[in-house]
Amino acid sequence: MKTLLTMTSLISILLIAPFLIPVSDLEDTVVPRLLADEDSMFVTINNADIHYKAKGEGKPLLMLLHGFGASTFSWREVIGPLSEEFSVIAFDRPGFGLTSRPLGEDISSFNPYSLEGQVELTVSLMEYLGFEEAVLVGHSAGGLTALEVAAQHPEKVLGLVLVDAAIYTEDTDSFLFKILTSTPQGRHLGPLISRTLLRNSDSILEMAWYDPERLTDEIREGYRKPLKASNWDRALWELTLARRPYDSSKVQSVRIPSLVITGDSDRIVPVQDSIRLAEELHSAELFILPETGHLPQEESPALFLEIVIPFVRSLIEKD
Repeated sequence: MKTLLTMTSLISILLIAPFLIPVSDLEDTVVPRLLADEDSMFVTINNADIHYKAKGEGKPLLMLLHGFGASTFSWREVIGPLSEEFSVIAFDRPGFGLTSRPLGEDISSFNPYSLEGQVELTVSLMEYLGFEEAVLVGHSAGGLTALEVAAQHPEKVLGLVLVDAAIYTEDTDSFLFKILTSTPQGRHLGPLISRTLLRNSDSILEMAWYDPERLTDEIREGYRKPLKASNWDRALWELTLARRPYDSSKVQSVRIPSLVITGDSDRIVPVQDSIRLAEELHSAELFILPETGHLPQEESPALFLEIVIPFVRSLIEKD
């Protein structure tokens, strides 16, 4: 009987204790629009205030989709050169950058953090800006969104550029992930988990770069800036809750001209994943950039442009 009472007490503590940990709102944060740059633009689509930057007037349109923990800032080295020849749109995917963070009832009917929601927002933004089709350039988790847009709306996608794309890298089946996302206790603590994760953003950024010594204070601050936006922690947790295992068999159904680019020293998405992606896509060319980590567009922008620009030109010639 004593053992039973002890076990019951321990279970009760485990069930109740997480709710005793306060999850207060973050201090020193502001509405994302107050963090805007001079060239920032915003448009409300469904329930999200989308932050984007638009440059160039040529054809076709290139839509740049950043990865996890990033923003339009991650395209700073290439958006200018690309816009000299093409129209270019870079936008902050919901949960990141300066795009708003809808929560609660605001995401009950349309969830912008889900893959389906991000696909719809990408297509809606393209249409809002007056374009019927685009070349999608997706980095890391943004590559997954780009691929899914191509799978669902092939008529909207002229070509794909998948950069260190996180197509096969998933942890949604792990025991810890399931505990955190499926229990009331885990959901309560979620924003605290988000804060712990991204407050170590410097170490994550260092792991992403082939040569961390090239990371300047300006680059580090560019990645920290969105952490000043209100509710970034709660939105990141909503993004986590919305994640689902991806059916990678869809890759073989995509029959759109594609580039697959990876750094030879990517420690976040294994190079082998990019090799597999290029093999499974029906029409893809693979480029492995030397002395480059997870961020080719930032670490090796000149080589990145040498690869991407001729590819986009070839799509115009075929069109």
